[in-house]
Amino acid sequence: MGVFSNFVEETMTTANKITLIRIALIPVFVLFAVYYGEGVLEGNANEGLRWAAVAIFALAAASDGLDGWFARRLNQKTELGVFLDPIADKGLLLAGVLTLSFSHWRNALPVWFGILIVARDMAVLAGVVGVFILQGRVDLRPRWTGKTATALQMLSLIGVMLQPAWLLKPVFFLGTHVYLQGIRNLDVLVGATGVFALISGLGYLRAGLEQAHVLGHGEPLGVKLKGGDVGVKPGSRVGDGTQERK
Repeated sequence: MGVFSNFVEETMTTANKITLIRIALIPVFVLFAVYYGEGVLEGNANEGLRWAAVAIFALAAASDGLDGWFARRLNQKTELGVFLDPIADKGLLLAGVLTLSFSHWRNALPVWFGILIVARDMAVLAGVVGVFILQGRVDLRPRWTGKTATALQMLSLIGVMLQPAWLLKPVFFLGTHVYLQGIRNLDVLVGATGVFALISGLGYLRAGLEQAHVLGHGEPLGVKLKGGDVGVKPGSRVGDGTQERK
């Protein structure tokens, strides 16, 4: 019992408690957002639900910087915090994207956007797991395209939730006094977000493949050029007796 108490005391720091609160706020946000969407669908939207969803999302997003501040200020960095923080961040972002893509909010995100973001994250996760299985570690550093995609996703979510009038207006070309009817500023923002999400996803997958090739995992089966491993002659099959020592 004493060991467990010490473990809880060491891991349940102020920073980690804030992170856990952020994770707990995710389903609350989804609940308010979905109920608001149902009201829009039925023609009886409760704007109080929308603003409650906005407030919860804002509180959860603000806590991201707060837990990091406490971790640095109070020297409370823990392995649990390193594990939980990205889960909380990605969980909040995905919850927002999926909820605002598949619920019935006014000026909601398009369905293709939610599918793209989920598919991209699943592909990156599969790549990370694959590289880890092959070489026991993963060295994927944040790229500017990924950071830009994340920032644009957040701006898109804020735009849909707050719905400022200028964002819902048709695209306006400065100096020409021409409005592009049928395409809103919000559509341009969402489109740019989708492009950066796709580019960043492909960039991470490429980095993962490059890491796999470093140790020869991209070579033909049985051929390894490092460490004197057993190789296979071109045109031969594994186990047919034509293996040679490099």
